[in-house]
Amino acid sequence: MTQVIERGTPLPAPPRAGGRRRSPAAAACVLGGAMAAGLGLGFLAVLVIVLWISSPYPDSGPGGALHLAAGLWLLAHGTDLIRYETLSGVPAPVGMTPLLLVALPVLLMRRAARLGSACGDGSDGDEVLPASAVFSAVTCGYLAVGSLATVYAAGGPMPADPLSAAWHVPLVAVLAAAGGVWVAKGRPLGPLPEWVPKGVRRAVARPRYALALRSGAAGALVLLGGGVLLVGASLAWHGAEVQGTFLGLTGVWSGRFAVLLLALALIPNAMVWGAAYALGPGFALGAGATATPLGFEGAAALPLPRFPLLSALPPQGPGSPVTWAVGVIPVAAGLAVGWFAVRRAREVSYGETALTAGLGSVVCGLFMAGLAGAASGPLGSRELARFGPVWWQAGGAAAAWTLAVAVPLAVAVHGWRNRPPAADAGDEWHASGTRDVRWETLRRAAGAPLVPDPAPVAAPVPPVPPVAAPVPPVPPVRPQPQPNPVPVPEPGPEPEPDPVPTPIPDPVPVAPVAPPVPPVSGARVLSRRRPPL
Repeated sequence: MTQVIERGTPLPAPPRAGGRRRSPAAAACVLGGAMAAGLGLGFLAVLVIVLWISSPYPDSGPGGALHLAAGLWLLAHGTDLIRYETLSGVPAPVGMTPLLLVALPVLLMRRAARLGSACGDGSDGDEVLPASAVFSAVTCGYLAVGSLATVYAAGGPMPADPLSAAWHVPLVAVLAAAGGVWVAKGRPLGPLPEWVPKGVRRAVARPRYALALRSGAAGALVLLGGGVLLVGASLAWHGAEVQGTFLGLTGVWSGRFAVLLLALALIPNAMVWGAAYALGPGFALGAGATATPLGFEGAAALPLPRFPLLSALPPQGPGSPVTWAVGVIPVAAGLAVGWFAVRRAREVSYGETALTAGLGSVVCGLFMAGLAGAASGPLGSRELARFGPVWWQAGGAAAAWTLAVAVPLAVAVHGWRNRPPAADAGDEWHASGTRDVRWETLRRAAGAPLVPDPAPVAAPVPPVPPVAAPVPPVPPVRPQPQPNPVPVPEPGPEPEPDPVPTPIPDPVPVAPVAPPVPPVSGARVLSRRRPPL
C-alpha cells in the first residue's frame, strides 16, 4: 500500500538503530566546553579593558589590551609567557602563575562538564551520553578555544610559549572536566576499570588508602593554614614598608587597583611559600638567595621588584628564636596526620596503623610538592630565573616532618583507644558506656549464656522415724467355778503386732552446676541484685 502524504507535512526523521532518534546532547557538550573557555576569556578581557580605559597612558590601544587578556588567560592555566621588552634586550620568561587566577578556568570547566552530564537524560527518546562521551566532548570544545587563544596571544606584547601551552592547557582542562563528570555522576567510588592490573585494584580497594588520603590532606591543610598565619603576621609586622611600597608604585587609582588585584591573586602563592619556609627548605628569591628559618642572605644584591608582598620578607641575617619557632607548624601537621590515620575498628593491628600513618605522610609530601611546583616559577632571566620554593625539597621536608611525628602518635592513639577496660567498683561498672562491649566479650569467651553462681544450699536432714509405743501386757483371765464345768479351750499364742514401716526420706534435689567460665582479663562478672521491695 502506498502512504498518502499531504502537501506541507514534514517527513519524519529516519530512526536510528534501536528505535531512538539522533540526539543533540554531544553537540551541546562541545558547545558547553567552548562557552566555558569563552566566559573565562571574556571576564579577563572586560577587566583588562576597564583598567586600560582608566589608565592615563593608553598607548597600546584596545588591541593590545585584548592580546594581554588572552595572555593572562593562558597564564591562568600555568602557561609561561615571554616578555620581549626588557632593559637588556634578552627575552624574559614569566612563569609564576597566580593560583587564585587558576580557579577561574577550573570552576567554569567543571560547571560545563556537570551541565553536559545532565543533557540527554533519556526523555523524549534522547540518547543518554556515557561519562566518557561527555568528558571527551567538553574537553574538545574547550581545547578548540584554547588553541585559538594561543594563536591570538602571539601577536601581543606578552605571547605564550607554544610548548608550554601545549600541555598546560590540556592538563587543566582534563582534570577539571574529570572532576565535573565525577560529581555529576554522584561521586562514585566503585572499583577501578578492568584495564587496571588486578593487583593494583585489590590494593587500592583496601581501607588503609582512603585513610592515608584523608590524613595526608589534613596534614597539607594544616601546613597551608600555618603558611597563611606566617604571611599575615609578616605583613602586620612590616606594615609601614608594605604601605610605602603600595603607594609608591603608582599614583593613579587604576594602577593601585591593578596592583591590589595582583596581590590578592598571589595570596595562595604566598601561603605555599610560608608553608615551605616553616618546613625548613624555604623559598628562593633568585640565584643565590634563599629565605629559610636558619638565615636569609644574598637578597640585597638582587634586583627584586618593588611589590607589597615582597616587602614582608623576613629580615636578612642569621636566624633567631622567632624564626625557629615556625617549626611548630610542621609538628602540628604531623599530629594531624597521626590523628586522622587511626582507624576506630578494634581488629586493626599496630603495624597496620603505623603503615597507614606512613602512607599519610607520603600523601602529605606529594600534596606539598605539587603545590610548591605550581606556586613557583621564573620572573625573568639570569638572577630571577628561580623564584619560589623548590618542589622536591618542600615535598621531601613535609613527608619527613610528618613521618617523624605521625607514626608514634598514631601507634599511641591506637593503643589508648584499644586499651583493656579498667575494673570499676560498685555500680560504676553498670553505668560505664562500655558495658555492652564487656558483656559481648564475656559471651564470646564463655561460649554459653552467662548464669550467676547459685548460692550454696544446705542438704536437708532426713526425718527421724517415730518410735512405736510399748504395748502393755494383758493379765491372764482366771476361770470362775461353774456349776457345770464346761471345758474351756486354752487361749492360743497372741499374734505379734505388725512392725511400723520406717518413712523413707525424699531425695535431695541436686543443684545444677554452671559451666566453668574462663577468666577474662579486664572484666568482672557481678551477681545480679534483687530490686528493692
